Amino acid sequence: MKKVLLTAVAAASIGLALPAAAQNVAIVNGKPVPKERVEMLSAQLAKAGRQVSPEMQGQLKDEVITREIFMQEAQKRGLDASDDYKAQLELARQTILIRELFADYQKKNPVTDAEVKAEYDKFVAASGGKEYKARHILVEKEDEAKKILADLKKGSKFEELAKKLSKDPGSGQNGGDLDWANPSSYVPEFAEAMIKLKKGETTPAPVKSQFGWHVIRVDDIRDAQMPKFDEVKPQIAQQLQQQKLAQFQESLRKAAKVE
Repeated sequence: MKKVLLTAVAAASIGLALPAAAQNVAIVNGKPVPKERVEMLSAQLAKAGRQVSPEMQGQLKDEVITREIFMQEAQKRGLDASDDYKAQLELARQTILIRELFADYQKKNPVTDAEVKAEYDKFVAASGGKEYKARHILVEKEDEAKKILADLKKGSKFEELAKKLSKDPGSGQNGGDLDWANPSSYVPEFAEAMIKLKKGETTPAPVKSQFGWHVIRVDDIRDAQMPKFDEVKPQIAQQLQQQKLAQFQESLRKAAKVE
């Protein structure tokens, strides 16, 4: 009878211990490693945009166990009492808390579809009209630009002169090619001179801007090619979200009393 009673007590004890053990992924040097650590790591990866597949659960489990082993060794050596560790811990605490603040603000102040559409309409209005496929040769002095115009009249090729003489590193090696662009992409002096030209025409006189003297040729003109709203909606929403967050940060700075 006594043996039966002891067996029953042992079985009950094992039954009581099972739920507690089930809460841990391992026991490392007598210290339990809770399952919550695997769940936290999984959630962290998900936030970073990485899909956590069932096959990865074993890897996450190994990761938290390995971290526990290393952490115990660091504590054994007293590294958690060092000033450097405490300073890094404080910086990490600040970073995490600030990140949570910004995430909370964005959650409570989402960008609306109406805001995105309004920004798209503004973009279309500013970029509408014509696009120009132009070339230019940039030089430092007006006399240099005038000589280029004279050489062009004598039959010199625009592309060859651009490669040889242009000070614009971006377009010079491509024969002065600026590709398709809206006039608003350029400085006002350049844009004003360019839109006066017809397809195939070159500016009759050098054009001065803050960068130097330009000789401009228009190779082609077309109606502006606007992306569809659905194509750019995610990018616009992200941009507006960043703007809202920047405004929030600036408002906190202005409201703070710094002495």
